[in-house]
Amino acid sequence: MISLRGRDSRKYSIESLCRLFGKTRQAFYKHDENRLLRIRAKEDFAISFVQKVRLKDPGIGGKLWLMYRKEFQGGALLGRDRFSDVLDQCGLKLRQRIRKPRTTDSTHGLPVFSNLAKDFIPTAVNQLWVSDITYITMWLDKEHDAFCYLSLVLDSYSKEIVGWASGPALAAEFTLAALDMALKRLDGVPAGSVHLFHHSDRGCQYASDRYVSRLRSRGIRISMTESGDPKDNAQAERINNTMKNELLKGVRFESIQEVTKAVEKAVRFYNEERPHMSVDMKTPRDAADNVGDIPKRRTSRREMHLKNQRDACNNPEICLLSDSCRQG
Repeated sequence: MISLRGRDSRKYSIESLCRLFGKTRQAFYKHDENRLLRIRAKEDFAISFVQKVRLKDPGIGGKLWLMYRKEFQGGALLGRDRFSDVLDQCGLKLRQRIRKPRTTDSTHGLPVFSNLAKDFIPTAVNQLWVSDITYITMWLDKEHDAFCYLSLVLDSYSKEIVGWASGPALAAEFTLAALDMALKRLDGVPAGSVHLFHHSDRGCQYASDRYVSRLRSRGIRISMTESGDPKDNAQAERINNTMKNELLKGVRFESIQEVTKAVEKAVRFYNEERPHMSVDMKTPRDAADNVGDIPKRRTSRREMHLKNQRDACNNPEICLLSDSCRQG
């Protein structure tokens, strides 16, 4: 059976070709109809296969073609380009991986500080704050996205978010706004009686003169990571992940105002309602009322080792706040 395509379809009529090959017009159209049905069937099989795989792995992308080819080997396969087009037309293609902006610039030449927090375990609130900046994606339209930036300050003991601020750029003013929110907890407390460390990465926002001066004016000692290893600021990385991939998961933002409202609501829920394994399944707000070690639902060998060192000292509180003890 013959099918007309391209230049040949302009040279010869269907009727003349059918007479040439001794076929009827009805036979010609029946063949073309069957061909379309076969193509549609192959496309339907491909769609059904992809939907089945996605039930098990919603995020799978490029490996689908290899799995499809293996599943239907020996049969009539869609070509790779057609397979991709069919997924696109049916809305089954994953959105391209979003570019990730850098939130830390350590090549600023500003003074930096040693990591004083790596061997320190707080026994009450306002002894160790950890801070970091993360990005949140905003969808301006179907094809374009942008970012805003969220600065968080977390109390290491209670796991409570004590300060936060969102802004359109990686500017020190937004990290300062988050810090100022946290500093309200120290209002009325004499600077000389504060035994608090502030720990962050070496980004220019945290090393800026204004940020450093603000901490020093309240008697807060400054600690910074010594490398780009996320483990050096693990608690801050965890709260970033919780905020983006749990509390704000699946939320589509179109403006910074929407982000700010959602973060405010998320912080309230996280602090006041969500139980936390690291504080014996208490909420961070309830854990803030404790003093001393809080039982954990997870065992950390590092913390057990540091606590044993602390307990061996004659004066555990001074030991924990002593440079010589932490360094030796």
